[in-house]
Amino acid sequence: MKRLRHAVALLVPAVLALGATLSLLVLAVARRVVTPMGRPADTRILAVDTGAQTIELQRTVDTELPGRYGLFTTGTYGYVKLGAVLSADATSVRRKLLTKIETGARVDAGAGFSGYYYASPNELHLPWESVLIGSPAGPCPAWFFPGASSTWVIQVHGRGATRVECLRAVPVLHAAGLPNLVVSYRNDGEAPRSRAGAYALGAAEWRDVDSAIAYALRHGAERVILMGWSMGGAVALQAAVSSGHRDRIAGLILESPVVDWRTVLRFQARLARVRAPLPELAMRALQQRLTARMSGADDAISFDRLDMVARAAELLAPILILHSVDDGFVPIDSSRALRDARPDLVTMPEFSGARHTKIWNYDQDGWTAAITDWVTARGFSASA
Repeated sequence: MKRLRHAVALLVPAVLALGATLSLLVLAVARRVVTPMGRPADTRILAVDTGAQTIELQRTVDTELPGRYGLFTTGTYGYVKLGAVLSADATSVRRKLLTKIETGARVDAGAGFSGYYYASPNELHLPWESVLIGSPAGPCPAWFFPGASSTWVIQVHGRGATRVECLRAVPVLHAAGLPNLVVSYRNDGEAPRSRAGAYALGAAEWRDVDSAIAYALRHGAERVILMGWSMGGAVALQAAVSSGHRDRIAGLILESPVVDWRTVLRFQARLARVRAPLPELAMRALQQRLTARMSGADDAISFDRLDMVARAAELLAPILILHSVDDGFVPIDSSRALRDARPDLVTMPEFSGARHTKIWNYDQDGWTAAITDWVTARGFSASA
């Protein structure tokens, strides 16, 4: 009996320590989900030829993609544009530089490959102005591109991104006569910060988009189309089912969207080799106010409310989904499930080969045609 008591006495602290360690791991995983992060250095610059204006990059599934892209760098240039792949081997890719790099410029090795392409609204050579949208979070900066139609498009960027992500869509929408309001939202680095400064994955950000809808309606819009990129898709979907102006939402365009966060977070956990049961426990932690706040969130996050496949019956407006089979970051499964749940509303053309939010870069003609055809078929253009 004494031996048993001694064994128990030794075991209890070990079990408690294990429980404390697991709790800390769970909170750490949950914190990563809601904490805004800077752009990662996901590739390396191996060489720059200023004479030929070419750049050699570490080969990855992104840097080997055909098309036009951007590259976040440090040194003399903060951002450069990349053109076609000129050559490749097992470890490197040589691409054409579309931004001229001068001889003697310093370009550090660490870099972030990007689908943004455009870095400023000035690069579109279209009329635009900066506006402020009053929201529950405070004044949110936005860019407004005027157009002839009374149907406005409100564009919503994704997680870890800014408004420049959306600039690729402005020309095709402008060609249809649709005014564009490209918005920011709380905690994105441009709009005001919430108390905790954390993402709510769409559960709170939709209110800032709702304020943008109200702004558009006050300034001449009769109806709006919401276009959401990645997490911006989740934000747009929440606005579509929660907004007091939902009867004025004429449609949604979703680019590589998050339709169900559980599916996305499980997928990303596998990529990051975060083992079970940590992902499930982290999501449970974010659903309880106390542990959500311990994880850095402003409040509890309901993953049931963010599951738009389960809530598909609540959707009213037609939806265009642009999602590549090879997305690699937000799996296409939930987009397909939403299409299957609401075939009466959802149009979803086939795309493959492109990575996350890079369909425009990879297949600009196909991407542009999909939007143009959808907008025209539903009478959203300037003549409507």
